[in-house]
Order: sequence, then structure tokens, then C-alpha cells
Amino acid sequence: MKRPFLRLLPLFLAACACTKTPEEKEYAEDDFIDYISVSVNSQITEVQPMTGIVLWSDSGSVKKDWVTMEYAYMLYNDVCKAKDSFDWTPMENLLSKAASRGHQVVVRFRYSYPGKSCSVPDYIKELDDYEVLWAKAEGRNTEYPDWRCSELKRFHKEFHKRFAEKYDKDPRLAFLETGFGHWAEYHVYDGKFIAGQTFPPKDFQAEFMKGMAEWFKETTWSISIDAADNQYGPFQKYPELLDLTFGNFDDSFMCEDHDSYNYDSWKFFGENRYKKAPLGGEFSYYSDYDQKHCLDAGGMYGRKFEDEVAKFHMTFIIGNDQPGKQTDVRIKEAAMSMGYRFRVDDFRVKPGTGAAVKISNVGVAPIYRDAFVAVDGKRGEYSLKNLMPGESKWIKIDSPKISEESELAIECDHLVPGQEIQFQAGVI
Repeated sequence: MKRPFLRLLPLFLAACACTKTPEEKEYAEDDFIDYISVSVNSQITEVQPMTGIVLWSDSGSVKKDWVTMEYAYMLYNDVCKAKDSFDWTPMENLLSKAASRGHQVVVRFRYSYPGKSCSVPDYIKELDDYEVLWAKAEGRNTEYPDWRCSELKRFHKEFHKRFAEKYDKDPRLAFLETGFGHWAEYHVYDGKFIAGQTFPPKDFQAEFMKGMAEWFKETTWSISIDAADNQYGPFQKYPELLDLTFGNFDDSFMCEDHDSYNYDSWKFFGENRYKKAPLGGEFSYYSDYDQKHCLDAGGMYGRKFEDEVAKFHMTFIIGNDQPGKQTDVRIKEAAMSMGYRFRVDDFRVKPGTGAAVKISNVGVAPIYRDAFVAVDGKRGEYSLKNLMPGESKWIKIDSPKISEESELAIECDHLVPGQEIQFQAGVI
């Protein structure tokens, strides 16, 4: 469905500065003049972990070799059946099945979905101050939450706090998306929109977002770019929320009018937000044409996918229909254009002392989990999540066991079995 243009949209173009871990010393090539150069040759041949084109977990193509992540909606009432009672079995099943395929999961919990019942737990629906409301949305009978209910607000915060306690560091979870409205996409364009009832009040949204920033220390969380619309989002009333570390997703990426509404929405959240958290989305379903041609090598609507990926610093995108529209070769090629991409520019050792590695990020975004250059299993102290696109870094690794036969790798604890972070190198 077409979406209205933003109302009173201010363009918050101030840089969302990336906070880097303080380093004791910045190294340069001259610091390693007495080290021995070691040749290393390596290629990036696969889509990198936590990047690429994502398929739904129940897709028949989910075992394709270019898949690194799977996507799924989750329902609040599948986890919570009674007050403060949480059974995470459905989440465990989702994560475990994906991990068994060597994949991680992008998950989004939702309340409203056109044509379906609301996932508010039954115990809340039975309260005296809660009203069950059904209305037409997208031409289908749809149930909406009642955000006037104080217990729903309390539950919503408690749920995400408990979720963070259990899954914040779980390597099976790649990213979390959250929001309100239809599909949790921060809009009710064709349905029953009642501010403060079918859509939560802005003061509660602000309270919730501040809680998310407190509860999640490792896992990034993202909201739809539609939250830029003041009809739905709290940011014009509470502009300080823009300083929180969250990402964005765009559910109509590559649509025909992407350069207007969508682009304005991206800019609202700051053109450097990718330095803090991942940017993702889903290919446009506005038309069959969009799904069929969004990955055409020649592009569509005058735009090529890889160019848009670079422009918006995209890390992942849901493309569940693409196996039926494009070849595996083309999908993999497009997927490999997303996210981080590491290149080793120099590798030197000083036997009995240590090693020095110059590494660059030649991708379009950083990696959003801690990852480290390692030589023979000894890691450097610098986390590569601080290495922005276009940046290079000399990393020193002290170890008396390092020699000219030492092996170089990139290590990350937030991977599932079978995943590997590759790097390109042609050091002679």
C-alpha cells in the first residue's frame, strides 16, 4: 500500500557519531620496520555472517549456500500465557533450527497483522480495563491492541527486558526488529488508527525505547523508517531519542518512489546511523514488478541494487521471493555487496615477539559484533566493529610463539558452528 508523505518532517542531519574504544596507541607502518613481511593470500568467496539477503525460516530455499540469516515473526502470546510467566520454547525452536543450518536469525515480535488476531496475551485481554477491538485493515478483519491498558504497557517493557536477559549474547540471534502498528512496521495506513489506543502514546514509546537502550548491551535493535512520521513516531516530541543506538529497516526498499518518502525517512534518522547499528529492510511488495526486477543487474527505476546498498550502507535485506525471480549466482552476487568486507593489506611478524596486521574495511558497513584479528589464536585488542567503511587500522599482537609460519584469521564469538569471517588479501 502507498504511504503518505511525512508530516512536518525535520531532517536531522547531525552526525550520529560512532563511539570508538579508546586505544593506548595508534600504530603506523614505521612502528614495525624491524618486522618480517609474510605473504598471505585469501579471497572472500561466500556471503559473510550477519550480512546479505535473508529468507524466511520456513522458505523452501532456506538451505541455499548464499543464506547466512533467516527471518521470522514471533508472537507475544506464544511466549507469555500468564502474567510474568514466559516460556521461550517457540524462540528456542526457531533459533536452534536456524543454527543447525549454520544460520542466525533476524526476529520481529508483532501484535497486529491484517487479517489476523492480535498477539496480546489472553490474560491481558480478560482485564476489565482492556477492550478487544476488531476492525477492517487491508480489507480484512483485524484485531488491534488496546494501549490504554496499563498492564499491556507494563507487559511490553517486561517482555523485552526478559528477552534481553535471555538472548542478548546468544550467537544464534543476529538482529532484533521491533515496533508497533501493522507488522510492527510503525504504521496503520489502511486500518483502525486511534492514537493512544490502537497505537501506543508517544510518552510510552519514549519510555520503551530508553528501556531498550538499557536492556540490550550486545544485540542491536531496529525500528522502521516509518517511525519518522510524526503521526506515529515519538521523535519530534522527544528528539533526544535520536541519540539512542538503534538501527532502521525499510520495508519497501527499491520501490519506484524510494527517492522521496523513503529517502526522507532515512535522512530523518541521520545519515551516519549505520555507524551505530545495522540498516536493513525488505524488498518492495508494492507491485509484482518490484519483486521481479529489484535485483536485475541493470537495475530498475533508474537505480541499481548495489548502488543503493552503498548509498544506504545496508547490511541485510529480506528477499524471500528472490529465489523464484533471480538465479542463485545473481542473488549471491547481490548479497555479497552488503555489510562489512575485510581486506588484509599487510602482515608482518617478529619471531619471539609478535605480529602486526594492517586491515581495512572495504565494505559498506561495519560489523556489529566484536570481531578480532588473530594470529595463531592470539587476538589483537582492537575490535573490528569500530572499523568503519573506508578505514584502515594497524593492529599489534604480542606473543612469543608467533613465527613466519603463523596463521592469520578473524575471530568472532558471535557465530554459530559452520560460520566463518573471511578476508581478502594479496600480500606478497
